[in-house]
This record gives sequence, C-alpha cells and structure tokens, in this order.
Amino acid sequence: MPKLIFFDIDGTLWDDNMQMPESTVPALKALQKNGHKIFLCSGRARGNIRDPRLLDIGFDGIVAACGNHIEYHGKVVYEKLVTPELTKKVVELLRICHMPVVLEGPEYHWIDEKGFEDDPYVLYLFKEMGQSAKILQGYTEDIRINKFSGDLLPDTDYERIKRELGDVFEFLVHEGNVVEFVPKGTSKATGIAWLCSYLHVDREDTYAVGDSVNDLDMLGYVGHGIAMGNGTAPAKEAAEYVTADIHRDGIRYAMEHYKLL
Repeated sequence: MPKLIFFDIDGTLWDDNMQMPESTVPALKALQKNGHKIFLCSGRARGNIRDPRLLDIGFDGIVAACGNHIEYHGKVVYEKLVTPELTKKVVELLRICHMPVVLEGPEYHWIDEKGFEDDPYVLYLFKEMGQSAKILQGYTEDIRINKFSGDLLPDTDYERIKRELGDVFEFLVHEGNVVEFVPKGTSKATGIAWLCSYLHVDREDTYAVGDSVNDLDMLGYVGHGIAMGNGTAPAKEAAEYVTADIHRDGIRYAMEHYKLL
C-alpha cells in the first residue's frame, strides 16, 4: 500500500545553513521508486519555498504555511488566506505595538523595513526571494497572506497583541524571540488531514518527519511521527520514533527503520 510521507524543511531536510546530507536526496528518490508519495510540509509560506535544491527533487506536493496552502503535482488544490480586514488590523496593530512583522503569502512576502536589522533570517528572505520580498509600507489591498511572523523587541506590547489577536491566531514562540502567528484551527496536521481526504488515503498510512514546535500537531496526527535527533525535546516527546541527527543520515535511517526503503 503506497504511503504518504511528509517532510519538514528547516532542521529536517537541511540544517540552519541550508546544507543537506548527501544521503537525503537518494533516500527521497528511492521512496518514490518504491511507490510512495513524498511531500514538503513546512511552516514556510509557499512564496518562500523556491530553492531549486528542494523543488528539483520532485516532491509530489507541498503543504505550506502550516496547512493553509496545499499543492499536488504542481496544482494549488487548497488555499486559505487571512481576510483583508484582518490583515489590515494586523498591520496597524503590530506597528502600534512595536513588533516588526513578516507577512507571508503564497507569492510574496511583505517585510517591515525597521526592526529586523540584526535578524539573519530576514536578510536571507531578501536574498532568496528577490523582488518577491517587498518592503511593507502599510496595509494595501494587494497583500494576500496565509500567516505572519514577528520579532519580540524590548518595547513590544506583546500583551496587547495577545489580547487583540488571541481569538483568531495561534501564537507559536520560537527560539530567538520569534513569534509565528497561524490562523486558529489550522496547522500542518489539518493540511495533512485535508490531503488524506483528497487522495483517499487512510491516516495510518501517513508518516511525518519534523524537529520543532510547529511540527507537534503533525507528529501527533499522522500514523507514524518521526522526530529528528537534532530536534527539540517537545518534538521528540510527540514522536513515535526518534531518528539520528540530520547530518548522521537521519532521514535515511528513519525510512529504513519503517522499511519504506
């Protein structure tokens, strides 16, 4: 029976320097040769999944933006966007509350010019996305986003943000004082569930590999959740199996452990 196998990107397929072990791509190709379907499953919005080293592998599909954008064989089959009214409120509120923001959409990202001077990830976004990374000048009607992220600064009024947005967004706090805002009721797990229904695949025939806080729902939902050896403690606790570190061929070992290779 063919399986659906979902892979987080950062900390799973490649490390913080976007370096991928030599064993990873052959393992992914072998999974497909054995009849399984492989998917990227990332917190990144689709606009920030464009590196040829990933896309040229030939994944069967992409679950992006924590389940709010889904593609299958190059076609968008599901899209959930933040409403224009709510997007406008987010832009205005975060500016008042001194939280620099990255608005993350399926084609473009809109990024605050100030507040990210020491953030290497934002520098990476401008380099990686080119003209698809735009300076945020305030709310405009062309902004289409699935989610957004912000940095906690010493003067950020985080309590007000939580009061005014807590009913509609989940707040995922990452290392480095980064907060990821995901629409309530959506996650990598809901994206996988939607795709399973779309493809008529039983949940027991799904596998997922991840390493961090926004992988917890995914690891708990699939039939077989796998945490990377370099993953966080919560990810390891949520997983059925903990594989080796990324640079100790963790992907290959996990697939061999489940006899998928």
